[in-house]
Amino acid sequence: MKKITCLSILLFAILGFTSNLQAQTAKAHLNHVALYVVDLQKSTVFYRDIIGLDTIPEPFHDGAHTWLKIGPGQAMHIIAGAKAPKEYYKNQHNCFSVPSVEAFTEKLKKNKMEWEDRDGAKMAITVRVDNVKQIWLRDPDGYWVEINDAKD
Repeated sequence: MKKITCLSILLFAILGFTSNLQAQTAKAHLNHVALYVVDLQKSTVFYRDIIGLDTIPEPFHDGAHTWLKIGPGQAMHIIAGAKAPKEYYKNQHNCFSVPSVEAFTEKLKKNKMEWEDRDGAKMAITVRVDNVKQIWLRDPDGYWVEINDAKD
């Protein structure tokens, strides 16, 4: 009985040490990004219907939040309350990959939306040195969004 008790204590000590070690070495991962917007409905329509993100349940149910899935275990939180759109640098952007940039630009044309390439040429597509095609557009609040066809 004494041996079983000692072995049990030793086993729990090892498991506790291992669990603590894993917690200390675990890396952070992206959980969500948040956008503060003027018009929640316009932004929701843009990211859901134009970009193509799926809505996911949000816990507040207050009419001031929309949550969208952007990847496994990752979300975009759109939060209402901004007073006015702001000016942002193009290099400060969120990027979404699509199977075809050309097909995506057709969707933009049908919705009478403009885009530009990296250098600002209207309705143009940038091709990076690694052959990834890219475009940039602004959401209803002026946030820059890159669309590319990079493969995972």
